[in-house]
Amino acid sequence: MDVIVDSVTQVWGEKPTQVVALDRFSHHFRSGRFSCLLGPSGCGKSTLIQIVGGLEPATQGAIRIQTPDHPDQAHRLGADSVMVWQNLNLFPWRNVIDNVAFGLEMRGLARDERYERAKALIASVGLRGFELHLPGQLSGGMRQRVALARALIMERPILLMDEPFAALDAQTKIVMQEELLKIFDQTHKTVLFVTHAIEEAILLGDEVVVMTARPGRIKEVIPVDLPRPRSLDMINSKEFGALFDRTFHLIREEVTAAMAQQAAMVSSQS
Repeated sequence: MDVIVDSVTQVWGEKPTQVVALDRFSHHFRSGRFSCLLGPSGCGKSTLIQIVGGLEPATQGAIRIQTPDHPDQAHRLGADSVMVWQNLNLFPWRNVIDNVAFGLEMRGLARDERYERAKALIASVGLRGFELHLPGQLSGGMRQRVALARALIMERPILLMDEPFAALDAQTKIVMQEELLKIFDQTHKTVLFVTHAIEEAILLGDEVVVMTARPGRIKEVIPVDLPRPRSLDMINSKEFGALFDRTFHLIREEVTAAMAQQAAMVSSQS
């Protein structure tokens, strides 16, 4: 499904302390493509995907969710998407299979049916044999796989991911990136993925949407024409290096601007 963001502005708070998080952000996130949002802290990346997911109303502007074959049929925000958070939001008192099957349980599916689907997804993310474990008995990477399976079981065409691997150690992050690449190749969902990591954005994405320091606007959209399926071996290629250099120079300017904003704010408060 296409996600069309049309001149979205988001303002938090009231004058004189209000903050403009997004300023007239417009972009067409195309169906079946993996789009990475890259920008400095506070530029509105997470705010944008929360608006897309129907979790926050936009102050101004509009977002349309539509299928390419039926562009005149608009869909309610949140009805076709599911979110994967950095903090996972697993229920600590529910075991793996009951966490994964929770959404189906809320839909009213019978226990046997939801367990059958949950077991298949648990196996697909490499957790067969851990169905009855509690989240507290799992490593960080395993918990992230549970959260991913819980999102995928809803079978929604749009996957919204807010820095899902940021808290993982380097080795586990690599494993999860490979897992996500495999899942994307199988499902071709429309993915909006928030990250601060340039390598991650290029490795995963079909495009990197580089955002400015607050208020968040699009600075540049970088197409990633690396072939799929992808692997970490690509990081050492000339093509990957050229994309990294281009992205790095763009984002460095915005990180510097964001740091200057923060310094000015601290100075004004002291």
